[in-house]
Amino acid sequence: MGMLKEFKEFIAKGNAMDLAVGVIIGGAFGAIVNSLVSDVITPALLNPALKAAHVENLADLKTDGGILYGKFLAAIISFLVIAFVIFIMVKAINSMKKKEEAAPAAPAGPTQEELLTQIRDLLKK
Repeated sequence: MGMLKEFKEFIAKGNAMDLAVGVIIGGAFGAIVNSLVSDVITPALLNPALKAAHVENLADLKTDGGILYGKFLAAIISFLVIAFVIFIMVKAINSMKKKEEAAPAAPAGPTQEELLTQIRDLLKK
């Protein structure tokens, strides 16, 4: 059980969460950039006069120099879904941390002055 608690504390640390979010979002954004270059910009540069030819399959479109807007849009949608899931996870972890912080502290005992006053009053009796 101790190892689970340590793991939970490690995950909840800001540095670990920031690094994980950065790596995941960076990878997803990298997919958008790769798709933009390979599916949109490169075909447009290689074949500026795109033909409106009948295409049987994706491979034909790729070899004909067609711009693959669908793949680019799929990369954008994938990025948005990943970013939203990460947002929900970070929000859940932050709410768990707030609940732990909001746990009531142990009731404070009487101060030294209050104890001395009580002792004095008892001695008077």
